[in-house]
Amino acid sequence: MFVHSESQLAPPREGEVHGSSWKGREAGLKDGFDEGYLRGKAKAIVESSHTIFPKRPLNVLYVSSGKGYPYSPIDEAIIATLHTLVTGVSVTNPSQAVVELASTTFPDLVLVLDGMELPVEQIDAIRSKGIRTAIWLTDDPYYTDLTARIAPHYDYVFTLERNCLDFYRSAGCANVFYLPFAAHIEHYRPTLTRSAIRREISFIGSAYWNRIQFLQPILRGLMDKGLTINGIWWDRLPEYAAYPDRIEIGKWMGPGETAEVYSGSKIVLNLHRSPHDETVNNNTIGLTAASPNPRTFEISACATLQLADVREDLSNFYIPGQEIETFSSPSELYEKVNYYLDHETERREIALRALERTYREHTYSHRLHEMFSRIFG
Repeated sequence: MFVHSESQLAPPREGEVHGSSWKGREAGLKDGFDEGYLRGKAKAIVESSHTIFPKRPLNVLYVSSGKGYPYSPIDEAIIATLHTLVTGVSVTNPSQAVVELASTTFPDLVLVLDGMELPVEQIDAIRSKGIRTAIWLTDDPYYTDLTARIAPHYDYVFTLERNCLDFYRSAGCANVFYLPFAAHIEHYRPTLTRSAIRREISFIGSAYWNRIQFLQPILRGLMDKGLTINGIWWDRLPEYAAYPDRIEIGKWMGPGETAEVYSGSKIVLNLHRSPHDETVNNNTIGLTAASPNPRTFEISACATLQLADVREDLSNFYIPGQEIETFSSPSELYEKVNYYLDHETERREIALRALERTYREHTYSHRLHEMFSRIFG
């Protein structure tokens, strides 16, 4: 470890060093202390004991989404977690002979992620053999025109959107439960040493039109404060050409790279997509969204301050002002960015509380344990 000598830490005598040089050195030392404190506390949280759920004597056949990226990291998270929670795990995908595999392994549960690529006739055939089936829907409420035709074929329906519960019940589903996604802490975790990535503000995600419209009035100010954007479609921004080095388009970032950026950023923005965007959605009845997206948990798992737009159910997962910060307008977002860039201690403590809450309550182990409790008691 590099240590400054006493003479380096002492204030300069008059005429020795220009005042601004000392102030710069002092700021650098403070930044180093703040960074070290954050990483040290995060390391303690990550390495402390967490809830260990008992392994159930169950055999689970998991059917992946079959869609590839960006769904494949969720598949990876669920598969890895299943191995820690049940005694038997088989994995397949919608292009395989799922019915035949279920007939030979006769699992206690066939668990399907998303289900868009799996013909419902296969689920009907599996159920006819007396095998329980469950689906975990990934994109509610954005594609309810499609999921309304799929969900009734399953014994159990799990949705990450609270506002979809009554919708699926009215469609004839007998067992419907609210189960948001979570953070896979093998993917999303803080950098425990000084991060190689140093950003003021980050946003990672697709440029849905509601995000373009929301950010445009404050984009220049955010860019001046150090915003960097990664994702697809951001060339929709009229100002895109002015920031070619700050807006990276056409790239899906994997979970490892994403986590590094989150952890190396002072502030990460989370602006949910709109359930009313007819250019990409299939939600003709106009179901609204109240629940936090998966990114909410993933950002919080990286020990960084998250600024998220208000969703009604968000406060049931993180306490605003203590574990997360929220905004409801562009001006409020800009004001809070300015505030937290100038209030390092508050920013850091919120980030650490979010990390601790995530490890305590919002991992895939917690979610799948809850799922099995709903199904098997």
